[in-house]
Amino acid sequence: MRYMLLLLIIIPALEIGLLVLSGQAIGLVPTVLLIITTGILGAYLAKKQGIETIRKAQRDMQYGQLPGDAIIDGLCILVGGVVLLTPGFITDALGFLLLLPATRKLFKPFIYRLFKRWINNGNVIIYR
Repeated sequence: MRYMLLLLIIIPALEIGLLVLSGQAIGLVPTVLLIITTGILGAYLAKKQGIETIRKAQRDMQYGQLPGDAIIDGLCILVGGVVLLTPGFITDALGFLLLLPATRKLFKPFIYRLFKRWINNGNVIIYR
């Protein structure tokens, strides 16, 4: 949480800089169209991946398994979809990385360790 304020300042500043550079390099209209296209493509991909993840979680529960992997996938898809809806190229790249199953696998070990640390520190309590 210490770095959250820093990220809330640095990321938007970098995004604005990249948008201005893009506007100068390819023009205003193509830049705006590119941002709108990535938003639409991201929403479609998030919906498709989200439905697939819900089905996977349902299958896991039908077989009596905990859908832990599907829950982490769902969290990545949610964050990726929200980040893709924000205008900017850095957030779009992060959003697509979280939405695509092949690259999502790179983030999963980090997310597992983060949740494990939160549970061990008592920041997250699991009720059974």
